[in-house]
Amino acid sequence: MTSTADTALWEELVTSALLGTDRRTPPRAVLTGGKEASAALLDAAAVHTVRRRAGLVPAPAAAPPEPAPRDDRPPLPAAARRRLALLLADRSAQPSGGRRGAAPDLTELLPQWLATANEHGYRPPPPLLPALLDAARARTDLRPQALAFAGSRGLWLARFNPEWRFALRSTSGGGARLPEAADAEAVQRLWEEGLFAERVALLTSVRERDAGRALALLSGSWATERAEDRLMFLDSLRAGLSEADEPFLEQALADRSRNVRATAAELLSALPRSALAGRMAERAVSCVGPDLTGDGPAAAVEAPHDCDADMQRDGVSPTPPTGRGARSWWLGQLVAAAPLSVWTDRFGGRTAREIVALPVTDGWREELHAAWCRAAVRQRDPEWSRALLGAPGAPPESGPGPSSLAERARLLETVEERERADWVADFIAANGLSEAFQLLGVCAVPWSGPLGRAVVDALDIARDAGSYPWSFSGVMGLAERCLDPAEASRLALLTATPDETESSAPGTGGYWSEAFQRLVSTLRLRAAMHHELTAPQDGDPARAEGSGP
Repeated sequence: MTSTADTALWEELVTSALLGTDRRTPPRAVLTGGKEASAALLDAAAVHTVRRRAGLVPAPAAAPPEPAPRDDRPPLPAAARRRLALLLADRSAQPSGGRRGAAPDLTELLPQWLATANEHGYRPPPPLLPALLDAARARTDLRPQALAFAGSRGLWLARFNPEWRFALRSTSGGGARLPEAADAEAVQRLWEEGLFAERVALLTSVRERDAGRALALLSGSWATERAEDRLMFLDSLRAGLSEADEPFLEQALADRSRNVRATAAELLSALPRSALAGRMAERAVSCVGPDLTGDGPAAAVEAPHDCDADMQRDGVSPTPPTGRGARSWWLGQLVAAAPLSVWTDRFGGRTAREIVALPVTDGWREELHAAWCRAAVRQRDPEWSRALLGAPGAPPESGPGPSSLAERARLLETVEERERADWVADFIAANGLSEAFQLLGVCAVPWSGPLGRAVVDALDIARDAGSYPWSFSGVMGLAERCLDPAEASRLALLTATPDETESSAPGTGGYWSEAFQRLVSTLRLRAAMHHELTAPQDGDPARAEGSGP
């Protein structure tokens, strides 16, 4: 053991070394043998380092970590296991500029591979877990699928590497095991003592099985929660929102946090039979109705002149954004929160399509239609969404609803997948691909036959017209990920280098040829990946591993 004198001498040596021997003379005890002060200091430090280490008492050995949990999912087929190793090994990003060449981009295939593997319930090979976590760390878009595939063993491994801690944060409850909803004592204890992420995960888990029990938990501690925590807890009620939540949300309208009040009002407005929706309906119909002064049917608007305390309690924000008029700001909030069903009665039994086709007096059309769009998205009303979208072939500025493609994309998400794909296919046929990127992003994958053919035909037309191929790189990238792989054989004809016209930019034919070659190669590779995951061969050694750990 080191003595007090040794400790004091060591501290003096450290001080001399930090300040320098010119400014702090080493202790006399080390200045022996006529050596220079610096050399004597280093010799003394080496001796005392050995003495201090030799005097240490060994610490008790740390407890070994708990074994990794079992993963009872079936193992990957051998071919799929080899494919995953290749995809994880080729995680280098494509160059930001220049030609991409004709080879498939493997980095864009990993998300689809993970989605299919998760769909079939496979477990990952343990040796590939570190590379899988590294890939998820580098790309946030991969994390949900990668962590679902990694499973409980991936979370167990993430605890041993600080660079993988994102997995614990990204997973509901930080990867902690939640008590069974029926274990009331354990649920209450975790709710009172758990970390915030664990409490959010617990609330979500309990709500899936017993919504009343979840509301009781939240109500019991609501008054003592922090404002930011109340907001997150309230946001978790979106899943499974029902009329049973209305009394609690009505109370939250009086919360001291403006953000909490606004979220509670938004949730209540998504319940068409809620009291708040009724109050908003009364206000909205007092502002919008049939025009009784003109010669033909039309919609008349009289926007609110003030935003009283009751409106503010129901979630209407009194202060408009910069550049926005106060009255139009209040009107938009009232109409967006009112149940869409009220407008049929207000306009004499007209359908949604007939209502949005009505002229709107005094220049209020854009504001009114934008509010109806927000209401259709919030209330997930496909009839109103169809009416506001209008005909896909009509120019956006001439039809009903929004001219913004982002708003059209949100409306499309409320209709059935096949109808959505058909609408976008008709839009592309009429308007080309230059404005279709956002709309394609909300279509189900793989694209339906009509949608895929519309995209390919539009690309072919752009190629024949001598258009710049890099202008369509975003759509081409989507096509690589979203086209049905069965289209590969039909697309092979487009891989030839087209003749360049006088109006073509030099080299565009080669670019188009490479782009279509890459598209065909990618589709064929996707088909092979899907086969490897869905049709393992008999005698696959991976099956011999069994389903145990």
